[in-house]
Amino acid sequence: MGKNKALSEAAYISELAIHGIQEKKGNDIIRLDLRNIFSSVADYFVITHAESATQVKAIANSVEEEIYKTTQQEPYRKEGLEHAEWILLDYVDVVVHVFRTDKREFYGMEDLWGDAEVKMYKSA
Repeated sequence: MGKNKALSEAAYISELAIHGIQEKKGNDIIRLDLRNIFSSVADYFVITHAESATQVKAIANSVEEEIYKTTQQEPYRKEGLEHAEWILLDYVDVVVHVFRTDKREFYGMEDLWGDAEVKMYKSA
């Protein structure tokens, strides 16, 4: 039973992250389900992009606020805040990637995890 609870918590955190992204109009929001991929680093990746560093930061802040106000969880680690070209928020089972548009294309996260189940979400 413990495993299912952990997975449902990860799914819930990913949904909160998506809501936080939608609040700040992130583009092309997707969630990659990595649970069935051997050696994956997390259960879910949530990915979005924005045109400017300012919006990238606003989206990352919104995700943090959304997850914190509901679960009181802070990210285990954060990277990329200085340049805001690619901000990574690591919640252990859920990793949120907020790219500036050109960097998302450059890194091609969706292609790297081609075996993942992909779910797309509308921007708010």
